[in-house]
Amino acid sequence: MISIEFLITSLIVVLIPGTGVLFTISTGLAQGRKASVYAALGCTAGIVPHLLATVFGLAAIMHTSALAFEVLKIVGVLYLFYLAYMTWKDKSGFEAQAISSHSSALSLAIKAFLLNILNPKLTIFFLAFLPQFVSPETTSPLGDMVVLSVVFMLMTFIVFVIYGLLAHGFRHSVIESHRVQTWLRRGFALTFAGLGIQLASSSQK
Repeated sequence: MISIEFLITSLIVVLIPGTGVLFTISTGLAQGRKASVYAALGCTAGIVPHLLATVFGLAAIMHTSALAFEVLKIVGVLYLFYLAYMTWKDKSGFEAQAISSHSSALSLAIKAFLLNILNPKLTIFFLAFLPQFVSPETTSPLGDMVVLSVVFMLMTFIVFVIYGLLAHGFRHSVIESHRVQTWLRRGFALTFAGLGIQLASSSQK
């Protein structure tokens, strides 16, 4: 169930610089390593509502309709190619957000939570993402997706914490380096395209 493909794809998704990553890095730069951990915790908690909505909705669909599962698989492939295209095309730089130095741990966590819970793209992403790694022959699609979701959240928290803890070191090598940013984005884009091709050529057994 927890395949190497799932772990690699999840890691790539988590590593891609987005609003949560930028917020965590910004917090680490502005308020230190401890504050960045609270930011990472809030960002991870903000994923929960999207995962719950996706897991319970998809479990019923996948359990009753093989055709629906196949449709979701196709959607997932298209979404991976879309991610590859958008990641390659993206030319924006990493910009640190201004954060008050007097922000409390709770306010940081809440701000990070709202940052992700108000992002509708997360639900769309999980709708296309989770079904790719659940066997249509499983007797418990709900249980499988819950386990995969928990693993994804743990990876999210760990990676975000690392981003925050190393924010000062990344300042000159990544945040202020357009060349490194371009290299990272292209690498992610090619990986997404490769995963999309793999999913498209695979068959359900």
